[in-house]
Amino acid sequence: MPWRLLRPVVLVPAALVLTTIAASAEAGKSAGPSEFLLIVQIVLLIAVGRGLGEVMQRIGQPSVIGELLAGIILGPSLFGWIWPEAQTAIFPKTPEQKAMIDGIAQVGILLLLLLTGMETDLKLVRKVGRAAIAISIAGIVVPFACGFALGEFLPDALLPNPQERLVASLFMGTALSISSVKIVAVVVREMNFMRRNVGQIIVATAVIDDTIGWIIIAVIFSLASHGTLDLASVAKAVLGTLAFLAVSFTIGRRLVFLLIRWANDNLVSAAAVITVILLLMSVMALITHLIGVHTVLGAFVAGILVGESPILTRQIDERLRGLISSFFMPVFFGLAGLSADLSVLRDPNLLMLTGLLVVIASVGKFGGAFVGGTAGGLSYRESLALASGMNARGSTEVIIATIGLSIGVLSQNLFTMIVTMAIVTTMAMPPMLRAALARLPMNEEERERLEREEFEKRGFVANLERPLLAVDESVNAGFAAYIAGLIAGMRGLPITVLHIGERAKEQGKGRGEEESHEAVVKKAAETVSVKGDGDTGNVDVVTRARQAELGATIADEARKGFDLLVVGIDRVTATKDRFDRRIDDIAAAFEGPLAIVAAKGKHLKQPMPDALNILVPVSGSGVSKRGAEVAVALAQAGSGSLRVIYVATTRDKGAQRGASRGLSQETGILKDTSDLAARYDVDITTTLRVNRAPEAAILREIDTTDVDLVVMGVDRIQADHLSFGGVADAVLRQSKVSVLLVSSGEARQAPAERA
Repeated sequence: MPWRLLRPVVLVPAALVLTTIAASAEAGKSAGPSEFLLIVQIVLLIAVGRGLGEVMQRIGQPSVIGELLAGIILGPSLFGWIWPEAQTAIFPKTPEQKAMIDGIAQVGILLLLLLTGMETDLKLVRKVGRAAIAISIAGIVVPFACGFALGEFLPDALLPNPQERLVASLFMGTALSISSVKIVAVVVREMNFMRRNVGQIIVATAVIDDTIGWIIIAVIFSLASHGTLDLASVAKAVLGTLAFLAVSFTIGRRLVFLLIRWANDNLVSAAAVITVILLLMSVMALITHLIGVHTVLGAFVAGILVGESPILTRQIDERLRGLISSFFMPVFFGLAGLSADLSVLRDPNLLMLTGLLVVIASVGKFGGAFVGGTAGGLSYRESLALASGMNARGSTEVIIATIGLSIGVLSQNLFTMIVTMAIVTTMAMPPMLRAALARLPMNEEERERLEREEFEKRGFVANLERPLLAVDESVNAGFAAYIAGLIAGMRGLPITVLHIGERAKEQGKGRGEEESHEAVVKKAAETVSVKGDGDTGNVDVVTRARQAELGATIADEARKGFDLLVVGIDRVTATKDRFDRRIDDIAAAFEGPLAIVAAKGKHLKQPMPDALNILVPVSGSGVSKRGAEVAVALAQAGSGSLRVIYVATTRDKGAQRGASRGLSQETGILKDTSDLAARYDVDITTTLRVNRAPEAAILREIDTTDVDLVVMGVDRIQADHLSFGGVADAVLRQSKVSVLLVSSGEARQAPAERA
């Protein structure tokens, strides 16, 4: 390994010497708790943990292994063995000092479970749910039985309370049956198997394992708290847990979404949404504690609900994830490593028992998952990959072991054995899973699905999170609401309807219009009949009225994270080459993509048509492809037809270089659009026009076909007013049918005058 990678790790001993001298001096001054020592402990755990985590990642191992090893190196296993006085000075055993760092670790546990829940993809579980549930049951029952049996035969010396062996056996069964969804997901994603069929089943099974495991741990915690098998307390814990889960995934799901949206839209302080998320986690953790189960279940469920919220911008997610990964993870896992004294494994009996624990854990989980995969209809190779992935315990096992140690179910030696097992199984999993996945062939159906998903990942419509609809009281506003509803309904996106009409008009009929626009959006969303998850067509609509000048109102809304603004107002154009002043004001205040709607023809009498017959001009440019993508989505959602026109003129370089070469380029562009439509099962008709001005060809196509909507992808052109160029302006003004202009987010330089 290059020296530059090892340099931080090699420099750690020097840092240890300096901090040890300072810590010893501090320890000699006061016998009470010391903030100085707390900071020293945190600095060492973060520096060494993150450094070793970086090394582990570069050699193909999860970073959590490095953070665990950091604690082992800084603890009695190595540092305490080489220099016990220094190790004791930095990490004293006094209850007061230990309580300070333990408090941070306890918060770290909750935040880690919050992060794990946020990474839990329930849509994926629903998608492959039946197979994953069957596999998960077998993958839990077999190792649980093995762990329970091992707990029943453990020597009394390894149990803190031999008379409560049942609780310890249940705990061992749970510890051996659970998998680390985080480690599994990281390796599967790294191998580019996250969207493969077997990859989805592996991750979904790990999610189910994790969820069931935390529920069992919560019940065991209740048992341990009462000391005996009290049926009343167990029933209270089980019923309380079921009631908590039922309320969380019904009323709670909606409440979490509303709270996050309210914080995002109304609070102006820094990181307001993160504050709300942390408060939600804390409240749910307290609720689970009050019903007699562990707080980790509340934090885990809170993470799931937060992760499912449609309003969770990447910036918020990255901030929260960065805080947890860079601070709390190395501190918590470092402390877990500190608590594991590997020097006890010099005892041949304990070493043999640890090896037996690793074997039983591996054989039980591997065998159970393999049998479950085979019974669930997977092939031999797929079952092998599944079993390899499920055997990783990783961070989840360490959290469980830490809980077991804190509630007195595990002894110090048994805790060390379980942490050792977690390290060994986690380090063995990545190479085993990589080898198993590398041998899996891909069938044609899976290949087609992956190509479609890869395209969608880069697409515009597929990456929308939150559209904004700005409307007045006009008929055009009703048609714009219908278009926005179709777009939102494709993926169940929350949408905000902003009324920007004049205040005098709003006073007369504002409330009624708000309700009608909301109803139009919802009705349009409900008409979406595409194959998707359960959220398709189900949109949340919020209405707001303009409270200030138009530009200020739009700017205030823009800061809330909308990624598409659909505009539908009475007057779209003004004088030649100019949009209406209100359109100009809106565009100036919103820097993201715009969709400007101009209802014409039959849509003036029927703003909510039964179908849309769409014409989309294409040119091969990025913004043209965006327009084609929106057109395909609307054709699919609105159950209509789609015509694609490409105009090759003397302006095109391809046509200037020769007819054959030009036709090859044109055919390629039309084929790309046809492939796009095929991915969404939309039938299209393609048209090629040569040596004609684009605007003339588009207008002629409108006149000679039955289309009723033109969708054009257009670039904003830098000017003192909003402009999309001459072609878009001509089509917008002269078209007899409705027009939808979909613009890019940034303005570009106006092109040079062309012949």
